[in-house]
Amino acid sequence: MRILVVEDERRLARLLARGLEEAGHDTDVRFTGPDGLLAAATGRYDAVVLDVMLPGLDGIAVCQRLRSAGHRVPVIMLTARGEVPDRVGGLDAGADDYLNKPFSFDELLARLRALHRRTAGATASILRTGDLTLDPARRRVARGDTEVDLSAREFDILALLMARAGQCVTRYQILDEVWDGETDLRSNVIDVYIATLRAKVDKPFGRHAIETLRGVGYRLRPDGG
Repeated sequence: MRILVVEDERRLARLLARGLEEAGHDTDVRFTGPDGLLAAATGRYDAVVLDVMLPGLDGIAVCQRLRSAGHRVPVIMLTARGEVPDRVGGLDAGADDYLNKPFSFDELLARLRALHRRTAGATASILRTGDLTLDPARRRVARGDTEVDLSAREFDILALLMARAGQCVTRYQILDEVWDGETDLRSNVIDVYIATLRAKVDKPFGRHAIETLRGVGYRLRPDGG
């Protein structure tokens, strides 16, 4: 992702930028409200990490102006003020999420990933692999004309496999993208979900689309099974 950090505490801003870049994200930093608004309005960013207390224009006003101008870039607001009215004010201004200072950097990364999945899903194209289709916007899966009812986790795993059909998807990738790293690679939770997914999208239709690559991960056959 390309992320804009708007934070007037320069040491914190640089620490955030370095951490985000080490996590694989392209990151730009602005230190004032007007500069942050100007950068965010370019449409170049996948997410904005926006402090509330900024010189020139506070974060709530920045977010309000972005939304009034039609910019839908996801915004996570940062604040040292944790009172409910402050959080409500930020969310009412159009922020997508809220973090109180001090916060865990791992939590910020997890929230950014969750926001990216939601916004990407809202605009993503329908995925098709053989007669298996997945509609990210409507959260709908079907085999041919038969709709398949999946849980949220099953849907997210299948979407990951379909987006990379024919490629190996490792257990770590599933853990990172579906669970945000919140479970243990040593647990069998991924195996359980793969088994239930097969029971819904493969077995009733006489298919074997989801393959196990022993010791590595899983792969969805590019012909859909």
